[in-house]
Order: sequence, then structure tokens, then C-alpha cells
Amino acid sequence: MRIKTVVLNTAKMNFDGNLDFSVLSDEVMTYDDTTPDELLSRAEGADVLVTKEMPVSGELILSLPDSVRLICEAGTGYNNLDLDAARKKGITVCNIPAYSTKRVAHTAVMLMLNLSSTMQTQLAMLARGNHDNFTKNLQVPHVELNEKTLGIVGAGNIGREVMKIARALDMQILVYTRTPRADEEGIHYTDLETVLKSSDYVSLHCPLTPQTKHLMNQKTLSLMKPTAFLINTSRGALVDEAALIQALQNGTVAGAGLDVQETEPPAENNPLYTLPNVILTPHMGWKGLETRRRLVSILAGNIHAFLDGKPENVVS
Repeated sequence: MRIKTVVLNTAKMNFDGNLDFSVLSDEVMTYDDTTPDELLSRAEGADVLVTKEMPVSGELILSLPDSVRLICEAGTGYNNLDLDAARKKGITVCNIPAYSTKRVAHTAVMLMLNLSSTMQTQLAMLARGNHDNFTKNLQVPHVELNEKTLGIVGAGNIGREVMKIARALDMQILVYTRTPRADEEGIHYTDLETVLKSSDYVSLHCPLTPQTKHLMNQKTLSLMKPTAFLINTSRGALVDEAALIQALQNGTVAGAGLDVQETEPPAENNPLYTLPNVILTPHMGWKGLETRRRLVSILAGNIHAFLDGKPENVVS
């Protein structure tokens, strides 16, 4: 029996043309992008659908052809899919929870290191031809990470990888997670308020759910030290962007490193592009070629495991 897989928005993953989706199943159809109006016709006769951060409503899922048995989200987060509708339709949904763990963790630490060295200001000075940092001693703050306190929100695969690196950097670690855990060497689990009030850096590593949307808002941002930095490599909507911009402008927090934004890409007039205490990167944590090839490999494994009757990474 031939298995047909339809990848609905390959351009999100294969923007450089270096990925091979033929490994997913016997027959693979790929589309650069798919609108809601196109989805049902493209799903006709498909056994497996693959999405990447593409919103698929409950109405669309309930209307899918009966041939569709599996939806694979080609990433860690799956808030773009209506899981309740998938359950009602009898469609299994799986994700890829660990394909970019190290790279995203490295991105979070990179943002901390660069903010600590005011690297964005130093590079801007060089771009303007200003060499004061070389000729008049260092003109910008340069802060060590060792002995500083890192607050981690969410202790999944990426959060724990960040903890491992932070321990190697001799940082003190506070963690808030929904599931209570016993303390470990150099790692103390506590409540969110304590994490925010006590940390020099706060790094977000939790999924986007109705409960975590705008977890960082005017109230929670006000709990942070005015010398502290916020790092987000998880989901943009964990942060109330308007509240963060206000906090950055009025000095409630010292700065932010954001690999994800509430709207991607941000609007051209978004102040985050130009605020001097912000490092903004284009959701690059998962976009490296090695990471994306790993994504396709695990995606193929998910599909083959499902077809063998031993589904992996099931979220619904």
C-alpha cells in the first residue's frame, strides 16, 4: 500500500532548497505554501499531512478527507493545530520535540552573552565609524555571567539544555515549572515570582498555551530587576510585546534578547528593531541547515513509526 504525504508549506522549512522530503513516504507532494481555501483539495487522497507553524482551524480539520490519518507538526510547538478537532476526527497529531534543542539553547546563551557585552551597541558604533571603544577604553557595560542568577521558565528539553550550559558558566539557576521537582546541584525550583524578582537573566522555555500567553506582561515584567535581561527563544506570544516595549523604554528591565516575536516578521515600524537595549533575531534558533535536516529525519521517523503501529511524539 502506497502512502501519500502532503507537505503543506515547505517554504517555511526549505527556504534554501537544501532539504529532501522524498524520505517521508512512498509518495510525497510538496507545496511552498497553502491557504485555508486550498488545504482541503490538496489533502485529497493524503494519508499524512505535514505543517510547519501553519494555523489549521478545527473546522478545517473536521472537514479533512477520511484518508488523512496523521498530521505531523514539523516543530516543537503545536498551538497552530486544533487538537480537540483532531481527536473528534480520529486523526493522530505528532510533533518533533527535540530536533533543535541544542541550537535553540545555544541561541539563548548567545543572546545573554551579547547583551552582557552590550554587543549590539558596540557593533552600531563600528557601523557609524566610531572607534571610541578602541581608543578611549571600553565605553559600554561589559558584565560577567559567572555567579549571576539565571531564571528559567519551563524545564523541558531546551530549558534543561540551557541549564547545563549555564552550570558550565558557573551561573546560579532558579527554575519555575508547572511540574514540581526536587532541587539539583546548583539548580533551585521555585515559584514564578521568586524567579522574576531574583534573576539577572530570565529565559523563557515553555510552550504557548492559553495559560502561558502573555505570561510576561506589565505586572510580571515589573517584578524583574531593572538590571535584568529577558530572553525569549520559545514563542513570541509568551510576551506582551507592547508591555515589553514600554518596560524597555522606561528602564523597568535592562534589555531583551528576542529570537521570537509576537508577530513574525515584526511590522516595519516595530520599535524592537531600533531600541538600543534589544537584540532581535529572526527566529533563527531552528533555521540552521543541520537543524532542519535533523527535523526532516525525525519527521520521517514519526511517519514510519505511525505506519508501523508504534506512533512516536504523539500530542493528540
